[in-house]
Amino acid sequence: MSLSNVQKKQYRNIGHTLNPVVTVAGNGLTEPVLTEIDRALEDHELIKVRYSISDREVRYSIVEETAKVLKCEVVQTIGKVALLYRAALEPNPKLSNLLR
Repeated sequence: MSLSNVQKKQYRNIGHTLNPVVTVAGNGLTEPVLTEIDRALEDHELIKVRYSISDREVRYSIVEETAKVLKCEVVQTIGKVALLYRAALEPNPKLSNLLR
């Protein structure tokens, strides 16, 4: 499920106005955090997640682990915020950030 450069550019443009919906802090990727990210991806398809972890290498490894576990694409990472995308099985036009 690789995104083309055109899609990434379009999603970055949409994601610019979004606020982070989930924060991953010191406890890392716990089951409740993964469940919340999964729910947000299913509802909104394109979300921002804030990783409040100081160490850059650890933060990037957790972002990649999130993408691997939840089968989503990392569109962009800037500082402590990652923009994640996963197509919904049944997109809801009222909730999806891509269909609004």
